[in-house]
Parts: sequence; structure tokens; C-alpha cells
Amino acid sequence: MIDAANLDGLVDPRRIEADLRRLIRARSVTGDETAVQAEMLRLLAAAGVPIERLDPDPLEIARDPDWPGEEVARTSLPIVVGRLGRPGKRRILLVGHVDVVPPGDPATWTVDPWSGEVRDGDLYGRGACDMKGGVVAIVEALRVILAVADPATFDGELVAAFVPSEEDGGQGMLAAIRAGVVGDAAVITEPTSLDVVVAHAGAITFRLTVPGRAAHASMRREGVSALEKLQVLMEALADDEALRNAAETEPLMTAIGLPYPTIIGKVAGGEWASTVPDRVVADGRYGVRLGQTAREAEADLRACIARATEADDFLRNHPVGLEIVGGRFSSAQVPADHPLPVALADAAEAVLGRRPIFGARPYGADMRLLVKEGRTPTVIFGPGDARVAHSADEHVPLQEVADCARVLALWALRELRTAFG
Repeated sequence: MIDAANLDGLVDPRRIEADLRRLIRARSVTGDETAVQAEMLRLLAAAGVPIERLDPDPLEIARDPDWPGEEVARTSLPIVVGRLGRPGKRRILLVGHVDVVPPGDPATWTVDPWSGEVRDGDLYGRGACDMKGGVVAIVEALRVILAVADPATFDGELVAAFVPSEEDGGQGMLAAIRAGVVGDAAVITEPTSLDVVVAHAGAITFRLTVPGRAAHASMRREGVSALEKLQVLMEALADDEALRNAAETEPLMTAIGLPYPTIIGKVAGGEWASTVPDRVVADGRYGVRLGQTAREAEADLRACIARATEADDFLRNHPVGLEIVGGRFSSAQVPADHPLPVALADAAEAVLGRRPIFGARPYGADMRLLVKEGRTPTVIFGPGDARVAHSADEHVPLQEVADCARVLALWALRELRTAFG
């Protein structure tokens, strides 16, 4: 068996830092990934990796029956793919997304969100953790593999795919799958603190349009506040959340505590301070349970709102609007005893000196598209703590990026049964 010691000294920490800083500075908020994909093409070409760029038509992907939605309108879906080895046999995938969420108010950061500044071994910037650190780990792993092995000797093919539009649903991953980016096993390098994630929940984004009846504030009892009716629905959603979470029996999910949260994250309504509001629009997030599709979760949500409106004297005769907007993330799971997580954990233990924990996450990921649409067993394993993703001062430990690269290289070489050249 290939030993981790064979890879010692091949990972370059300075190169990792420089590559990650370049990607952070290539701003790639969801919907505008062109610049960062140009950087990816340059990085892979410099590493000696054969590359191709795919440019599927977003309008065509939107007609796919399994289209996962979007929150940002787009005119392009640039996908970068690197390939090593011999096609036609076993194929393994390393996958990362290159889009990031907006940085929010720069005043809440202690560094420039687009700087790639390093402090105490951590590199800061929007997307450092989610998930450009994982993307750089893949690139570095490819370099290590090329340094020790001849791809012509591979018993199969290694494909590295870098996709857009994960943050708002995953249509970049779906487009890659439809273009043939599927295989026998895949690792997505989202942040897991170098543990192995074998299951994840999902989520759908919904919009409630809640009616009321306007009246002068001095005679508010003549009106019906849409805000108060929104509160009725929020209480129903809270009860529904409790029931759905209490029904979960999978230990991987119950260990999370609240694996399927529901929130209202955005509210708009009212036109005048002294007028009872007659309309409120509220956007929220509804968890998709393990084993559920996004459509099945939508049915649960609609049933919850229907029960609440039927029980309310006003809402019973004044319909609440309910739309599904934005991303639709189904759940996914690979058995913990499947050969993929076991083999990856073996490689991680050899590199890290500890056995990774097998766990689950309460949020959606591209994993479910690979598992369900691509029929590709998939796990998540990458550098960084997901608790700092999407936050001010997002960062990733550079040592974890380097360690991740070593693990990925070792796993891939073992999977492709490659002898060192």
C-alpha cells in the first residue's frame, strides 16, 4: 500500500498561501464567477494538468426537470475540469465550488474581505473557508500526484471539477453532471475540519405573502395587522420544526441537536407608521429531512401553512401566498461503512495521525446532486470550520489546507492503484 511518508515534503505551504490569496482576490460572488475560473485555468495549466472549460447554457439547464433553482440571475455557467489518467476504467472525482456569498458590511470585518491577509497561520477573506481553501487543496493534491506518479500508469482516471452556483442551489454541479462529470467515487472539499461527512440535510427557500386589513392606527381594532398574522404562521412553523426534529432517529442527525431548522430571515411590509399593515412579505428557510427530497419537504411546508390558515378566522378567508424561491437542496447520505468513506478515513489517519470522525451536517451541498443525479457515491472532506463560513472575518487554517492536499493525494493514488515513478 502507498505510504503517506512518500508524500512528505511535496506540499508547498508558500505556494498554497499564494494560490489561495489569488483566488480570494478574484472576487466571485455567486453569479459572477468568470474571473475566478480564469484563475483556475491558469493554476491548473501551470501545474501541468490537462484542462477543459465547459460553458453550458443556463437557460437550457433551467429546463432540466431536476434544476435546483437559483437566487441570482445569470448569463453564464463557467465550469473548469482537470483530468489525469486513463479514461474508460475507474473514475474518481475531486470537486469544489468557486462561488462565494457577498461579504456583507465591510465595517464588521477586521481585514479587507478580498485581501487574503494571513494572521497566525490563518488566511482571511470571503470564501477562504467556503470553499476556496478546499479548492486550493485539490490543486495542490494534483501537483503532488504529478510529482510522484505517471498518469499513464493510473488504473483509471482522476477528474477535478470546479463549479459555479453552489451557493444558490447547485446548477453548476448539475450542469457538470449532465456533461459527464460523474464517477465511481467523489470527494467534495467543503469545510469539515478534516472530518468525513457522510450525510447532510437540505433546505428550501420560501416566501410567504401574508394579508391583513388596513386601518388608521388610532382605530387599529378596525384593521387586521399582517404582522400579527405573520406571527401566527411563525408559531405554527416553530411547532412544525419541533415535531420534525423530534421524529428524527438517525444518530448522525440527532447528534447535531437541531438538524432541520426553520427560520424567517427577511421581512418587508407596511407603508406608513400610523397605518395597520395590510401586507407583509417574509422569506425563510425550511429544512429538508434526511431521506427527503426538496419537493417532499415543500409538501410538508405547505401542509403546515394550510393547517395554520385553516385554524385562523381571518386567514381562513384571506389566502396566504406561499412560493418556493431560490435554491432547492435535497438531502443525501452514503453509508458510513461504504468503501469510499472508509478508504478516505484510512488515508486521513495515515496523514493526520488521527481517525477522522464520521458525521453529518444540517445544511445542503452539491453532494446530493452527485449522489442522486450523478449516481456517484460522495462524501465531504475539507479544510476549515464551517461555523466561520459566510461570516465576517471568514478564514481557514493554512495547515489544514496543506494536510487536506496530502490526504487527497494519498487517497487518489491508492484508489488508482498507482506505483510511484
